[in-house]
Amino acid sequence: MKTELFDELFVLELANNHWGDLRRGLNIIRAYAELVKKYQIKAAIKLQFRNAATLIHKDYKGRTDIRYIHRTEARILSDQAYKRLVEEIKTQGMISMSTPFDEESVDLCEELDIDIIKIASFDLNDWPLVYKVLEKRRPTIVSIGGTEIDDIDRIVQIYNDAEVPLAINQCVSIYPSEPGELELNQLALLVKRYPDNVIGLSSHEYKDYALSMAVAYGMGARTFERHIDIPHPTHMSVYNMLPEQCETWFKAYRMVREMCGPPATKLRVPPRKEIEYIYEHVRGMFAKRYLKAGDPVDLNNFYLAVPTHKGQLSCREALSGGVLTRPVAMDRPLMIEDVKADYLNDEKLVAEISTRGMTYDKAQ
Repeated sequence: MKTELFDELFVLELANNHWGDLRRGLNIIRAYAELVKKYQIKAAIKLQFRNAATLIHKDYKGRTDIRYIHRTEARILSDQAYKRLVEEIKTQGMISMSTPFDEESVDLCEELDIDIIKIASFDLNDWPLVYKVLEKRRPTIVSIGGTEIDDIDRIVQIYNDAEVPLAINQCVSIYPSEPGELELNQLALLVKRYPDNVIGLSSHEYKDYALSMAVAYGMGARTFERHIDIPHPTHMSVYNMLPEQCETWFKAYRMVREMCGPPATKLRVPPRKEIEYIYEHVRGMFAKRYLKAGDPVDLNNFYLAVPTHKGQLSCREALSGGVLTRPVAMDRPLMIEDVKADYLNDEKLVAEISTRGMTYDKAQ
């Protein structure tokens, strides 16, 4: 199920849970809020909620040799600290978002009135967690890194049946990702397979901050997610965007959006300057010889050449028939008033013929 909330949404994830530092988290939010306002971006700041007391088995608590457990325990904040971060996100005019990794953290999302819930790639088929998130009936984004198509189909069906908005992010769970690992062609599969859901891109590349988003946008992605950070003297992940890189990302989006134009639900209406250019190249109908009233309007009696004049019939009408209502001199343009034909009862067509091309100089 789609929602406008996901359309053209940029998700900025506080990388590594901002190292469990509340002040650092607030500084990141404020730094990126300036860019969001500068480029008029619809943005969500995404936090990570984990309840270490229940997420980690009691026999493994305090283990520093298991990377995920050590990182989790080292970066947990209090509920009050998370509340303060959410308040700052909303004060800065951005959308609040969080990835909960356990059921207690899903409840915290509701308690803090989080606007969007994210389901991480490795939790897409954690069905107890998925159904707990679904209970909250909040718009949800799911990444699909390393998952199977049957599991993606299942979560999409569950959400669509419940009429809860769900966006699906193409994602490669490789940190960092090389350009050849992004698999952007998967977006075409997702757009076709899940037409009732917004499709997006969550990426972790580090060599370019514009091209992947531009390609993804052109393929139909409409929500984008990256990890963000601010400089740190010792802790920096290469795939985290810094403010200047995010600015490149936003600039590219503005340019790509301008290039792509409005949604292609119908054929575009060309601007007048484009139509005028086309008219310059349309061939008009000119008499091959002196013609009298009653002669047929066909290519036996008329030739085609540029330029076309206002009110002159052209190659576009050359096969539509009709007869002359009055004589036409050799090499003179065939004008609307010279012809009787059923198709000239079309007022819209007559108006177009009357305004296209250059003004005819009868003195020539």
